[in-house]
Amino acid sequence: MAQKESFTDGVIFTRRRGDAEFMNRRVFLATAIAGVAGAQQVSEPPPAVKALKPMAEGAPPITDAERAGRVEKARRLMRENRLDAIYLENGTSMYYFTGKRQVGQAWILPGKGEPVWLEADAAKAAAALKDLKIATGRVGLEEQVRFATFDGLRKAAGQIECVSAMPVTAGCRMIKSPAELVLMQRANDITIECYKAVLSSLREGMTQRELSAWISAGYRALGVGGAAMASFGKYTAFPHGSIEPQQLREGDIVLIDDGCSVEGYQSDITRTTVFGKPTKRQIDVWNLERKAQDAALNAAKVGATCESVDAAARKVITDAGFGPGYKVPGLPHRTGHGIGLDGHEWTYLVKGNKTKLAPGMCFSDEPMIAIYGEFGIRLEDCMYITDSGARTFTRQSPAIDQPFG
Repeated sequence: MAQKESFTDGVIFTRRRGDAEFMNRRVFLATAIAGVAGAQQVSEPPPAVKALKPMAEGAPPITDAERAGRVEKARRLMRENRLDAIYLENGTSMYYFTGKRQVGQAWILPGKGEPVWLEADAAKAAAALKDLKIATGRVGLEEQVRFATFDGLRKAAGQIECVSAMPVTAGCRMIKSPAELVLMQRANDITIECYKAVLSSLREGMTQRELSAWISAGYRALGVGGAAMASFGKYTAFPHGSIEPQQLREGDIVLIDDGCSVEGYQSDITRTTVFGKPTKRQIDVWNLERKAQDAALNAAKVGATCESVDAAARKVITDAGFGPGYKVPGLPHRTGHGIGLDGHEWTYLVKGNKTKLAPGMCFSDEPMIAIYGEFGIRLEDCMYITDSGARTFTRQSPAIDQPFG
């Protein structure tokens, strides 16, 4: 489930947990589909998928110098938020600052002095803080820290106040550097190549499980890890898909939503098209969805609030008679989420989030029109904020029968 914390400056940080192995809602769904339909035969990937070549080679990793800069920024934010140290356990924030993934390990960054590695254990954390001469004050715990550690630490170090480290971790990670944008661009480029291969190979009677398997095979051929959610027909109206067995038929809407990872940095792209000739109804709803996506993109300017971007996309959909609000038929979820080392991270384009956009922030742009019992249309491209407005990593779909620009 998404987690939310609010801070005194009106900023709202939200994220969904993820990890380096790309275990997220789409991988979970793909696994569930495999369990339900495990007895079904999955066909060999088509020639277009087998012809894909590695694209991740040469992606420049984040340098030690950049990570050192991140630590210094973290310390500045620690001072601003009156934190004497931050405590991280294995996860994407630890990787962000250290370049290491150490299962069962923790990392303490004090306001002054050298960082400390230790076993992820409350008693050891309390002892390490004592060695750092931090016996009182405020220690920030990153959100992936286990409750047992938090509870044990506050009992073992009674003079220390345990608070959220998110003003520091989110404060650093929300703003992407040029090097991070390069890696995200590569991940997006790879995803588009995979999508092109699989969508050019659709055939009547195939299952959504086969399509998901083809995408996974495509990513492997492209030299990365990734997974897919695929839906056909009426099941495309469910934002996170369905494990119900589906077979592709002439005239079905086809929706694929997934991404891959390059040096830990994620892509997240949705393409919705039609197998065969689209109906006027399908075209009209698809065009409305594209108009809503454009509205969010145009509203995403430096200084605009996150909620105003969501409102811009939602207005297009409600003005056409859908909704209102989150009611279906209409847009049942937020317009977008932050993205970086996690597929879903700080911050969200959603009502109530008054965080102001700044250069370097990255988001998905994915309003959706869900019509239960009929079909759903979602177009998703990720964007990054610049001084002159938002730019997408990928070219948007031009038309329902042209998923690639």
